[in-house]
Amino acid sequence: MSRPSLPLILIVSFLGFRGIAVGADPPMNLLVIQTDEHNFRTLGCYRDTLPADQALIWGEDAVVETPAIDSIAARGAICTSFYATSPVCTPSRASLFSGLYPQRTGSPQNNLPMNSDVVTFAEVLRADGYATGYAGKWHLDGPGKPQWQPRRKFGFDDNRFMFNRGHWKQFELTDDGPRVAARNARDQPTYGVEGADEKSFSTDWLADRAIEFIRKNSAGPFCYHLSLPDPHGPNTVRPPYDDMYMDRVIRSPMTFSMVKDNPAWAAPQGKNGTMQFNAASMARYFGMVRCIDDNVGKILKVLDQLDLTDRTMIVFTSDHGDLCYEHGRLNKGNPYEGSAKVPMLLAAPGVVPAGTRIDHALGTVDFMPTVLSLLGKDVKQEFDGRDASGFFRGTPPADWNDITFLRAAGAGPPSWLAAVTDRYKLVVSTSERPWLFDLQSDPNELKNAIGQEENRQTVRRLAKELMGYGESSAEPQFKKGPLMEQLQSLSKVDDSASN
Repeated sequence: MSRPSLPLILIVSFLGFRGIAVGADPPMNLLVIQTDEHNFRTLGCYRDTLPADQALIWGEDAVVETPAIDSIAARGAICTSFYATSPVCTPSRASLFSGLYPQRTGSPQNNLPMNSDVVTFAEVLRADGYATGYAGKWHLDGPGKPQWQPRRKFGFDDNRFMFNRGHWKQFELTDDGPRVAARNARDQPTYGVEGADEKSFSTDWLADRAIEFIRKNSAGPFCYHLSLPDPHGPNTVRPPYDDMYMDRVIRSPMTFSMVKDNPAWAAPQGKNGTMQFNAASMARYFGMVRCIDDNVGKILKVLDQLDLTDRTMIVFTSDHGDLCYEHGRLNKGNPYEGSAKVPMLLAAPGVVPAGTRIDHALGTVDFMPTVLSLLGKDVKQEFDGRDASGFFRGTPPADWNDITFLRAAGAGPPSWLAAVTDRYKLVVSTSERPWLFDLQSDPNELKNAIGQEENRQTVRRLAKELMGYGESSAEPQFKKGPLMEQLQSLSKVDDSASN
């Protein structure tokens, strides 16, 4: 895997332009549907990969039906260990769009604008003759809020419905373009949901914009990114989804009250570390997910009507998770599964065999090189991420190293880093002793297994992998020493044990 040097200079070259030749099969379209702060357990296809105690953490009755999203997994691939390279909005998105670690993009934390010389997968496809467009939250152009149609397009030619920041609930079209429909007395945009319906509610409205683009560009090829601001809070949604799950018995996760031994990097939230569980809020979160699924179904139906299903690669993913009360916490920003693990589904008829399951650790940084390879693009570009297309095609590479790296958001002082495999997760932090989670024997992430004799070689290997990542990736968290010092000590664990 080659890596770019700093300052970041990306050069994209092709082995010849691939426009649509007369009589040739058209290139496959790309449709990416990305949600925001989405707990993977709310999707039926992910619950199907888990034992009951992990699939039903909010109770046997607390289940969201997601047939449309599940159908993408059934027709293609599901990644069971796909992680946000940095589990916060801006840095995770920067990695997904660029194939680079966040610290190389200029966006290692929220609201920092991505470097203008970053080349995205949309720019690669645009240069190769694709019509490109984007609707929804972007969060890569600095602090502007909502900031419609950012000047820097990063390859998305039609970005009329792209807004930079915010989790708005209602939109409308005006003579001056799109705007947030909910307004206060001073005519400022608000997160109000009152009066929202199937035409104005954010998820519906943005899905309709995607459908308009697909219809207009049905001759293809096209690349469209639909970025939905839900199910990120505030946990509100339009009728009938607002009370669709209110009659369900929803309980707090088992780990909710088991917070006294949380690592310092995930201290329990709430007054005095005692958070109150809100079943009604979770019911509305489920409602947001169901609304998303219904709109995914609406889009899939249009693809069928236009005979585009077999010509379109469909991706469903999210920028990061939401703990949804696991470990006494909400939201994201730490390496716990509910925060860092995200959905990744990919269907591509004729390319990805139906029913493919990928149980290897991948990250958002791997998305761009993998998708471009699956689309058959011969792109000579330097990535930090890896091309995992072999797993999707059903031909896994024999020499694959099952590992991905996670980092705390931020460009400032060191915080935490993690090395993750399909089974193990090593977390080093400046605020806490090192932790090793064995996700097979301890899926709830309650026990620190770093001192167990049988894990010595695993700890040593993961520590060395993290050291290699830090030294080769311009990781600023290594600059002041404490994380490197921990890793150096862990990498010698076998040597110390034999003395």
